[in-house]
Amino acid sequence: MQTMHELKKAFRISFIFVFFLWMIKTFEVILDFNLLEYGILPRNIFGLPGILFSPFIHGGFVHLFSNSIPLLVLGTGMIYLYPKSSIYVLPIVYILGGLGVWLFARQSSHIGASGLVYGLAGFIFTSGLVRRDARAMALSLIVVFLYGGMVWGIMPLEEGISFESHLSSAVVGIVCALLFRKKDLSELPASVDIFDEDELTDDDDEYWK
Repeated sequence: MQTMHELKKAFRISFIFVFFLWMIKTFEVILDFNLLEYGILPRNIFGLPGILFSPFIHGGFVHLFSNSIPLLVLGTGMIYLYPKSSIYVLPIVYILGGLGVWLFARQSSHIGASGLVYGLAGFIFTSGLVRRDARAMALSLIVVFLYGGMVWGIMPLEEGISFESHLSSAVVGIVCALLFRKKDLSELPASVDIFDEDELTDDDDEYWK
């Protein structure tokens, strides 16, 4: 079935990304590297590459694990439901979310993929509100029930947590949801048939117009 194929494809892409994060952390520990210096260093020219590198760097396996499950769930949902939007939204959240940290965050090395988690959550939740799409609304509710507590992560409540990264990426994700609200709208995966057109009566045909 095509829908299952598309879902597996979306999960596979998300899994490969998360697996790559685990490989990086494993090699960092085995080879005794310290990648902290490659995080985002706000308003420091040498910290600009961190916009690209920081999502691949984590303080420890606990930090990495806390990001892995949300990345798998939200990443799979994002790519499956919004295949066209994902092509644009994922790199936008990745780059602009990190740039926001570089411009406005505290002086510290900001690392981790949690910004991506918040960007995806912001996009999916907002899309569920602005689109007349039952699937978007359903996924939006899942985000609320599973990750509703994430809202506290955009506030400076816990030392050592880059709330700036969470806030910046969440804002970018929300703005993207508004900008791309008409992409993928009310589209089901290509080969899914809701009904057989040959069985429609004239009255039915008039109703669906």
